Amino acid sequence: MRISDFYKPGTSVFSFEFFPPKTDAGAENLMKTIADLKEKVKPHFVSVTNGAGGSTRERTMQVVSRIQNELGLTAMAHLTCLGFTRADLREVMRVMITENVENILALRGDMPKGEEFDPKEDSYQHATELVDYLANNYYVDIGAACYPEGHPESPSPEDDIKWTKEKYDLGANFLITQLFFDNKFYFDYVERAKAAGIEAPIVPGIMPITNLAQIERFTQMCGATIPKDLRDRLEAAGDDQGAVMAVGIEQAISQCRELLAGGAPGIHFYTLNKSHATRSVLSALL
Repeated sequence: MRISDFYKPGTSVFSFEFFPPKTDAGAENLMKTIADLKEKVKPHFVSVTNGAGGSTRERTMQVVSRIQNELGLTAMAHLTCLGFTRADLREVMRVMITENVENILALRGDMPKGEEFDPKEDSYQHATELVDYLANNYYVDIGAACYPEGHPESPSPEDDIKWTKEKYDLGANFLITQLFFDNKFYFDYVERAKAAGIEAPIVPGIMPITNLAQIERFTQMCGATIPKDLRDRLEAAGDDQGAVMAVGIEQAISQCRELLAGGAPGIHFYTLNKSHATRSVLSALL
């Protein structure tokens, strides 16, 4: 099923994001986790990431195919253009279409850590180019990323919205946000996006906090901020991981309730392949 068909008025769409394990054993464990998730939680769809520089390309395709065809659960593959030649992308899409995968999250992607930016010849350099390529060559649903607090490389909020609008105009069917913890950024972003003529669903991406040091690394990379009151509660939990997780789950539940009440079309959960926290959040919402 095409993911954009889920986003109908009056429907709250819930989805989960996973990353492809490095080993066959890890892949089997992930499949069991997702099968259990399908039975007990019934998400509308799940997505599978692609590593920096396309480093997990084959594993991503394998896992997405199995979710789609063995589990019968709508799956979306992340597809990055950095690290891929255009011939690479054609082959990836050939496999995806053959495996009945019809939902793609089109991303620029990041180069592997520690490497200089050195794009391959005959490759796309920006997500806009990848969206354009997919929209003009394949009958697939195209998702794209957006950034409520601004992309780290954007010089201004206006520039950030301009490029998001470009992705929408070129064929992106829906947008999924980078993680954030203060809903005012999301609601302000949606308002500015609509004013710019973006009519696609803008889906908030939520990551329940389970580890303070880990979430600090993520926010430093993507430019998201942790509100002071939330940070104070997390720091008060100290080294008690159970207490940290409890604060993170409580925060995510409150955040999601406000987002849905404010008109968000659903929630996309960043799970880090650990669905316990997200299940706890979702159970409180349903």
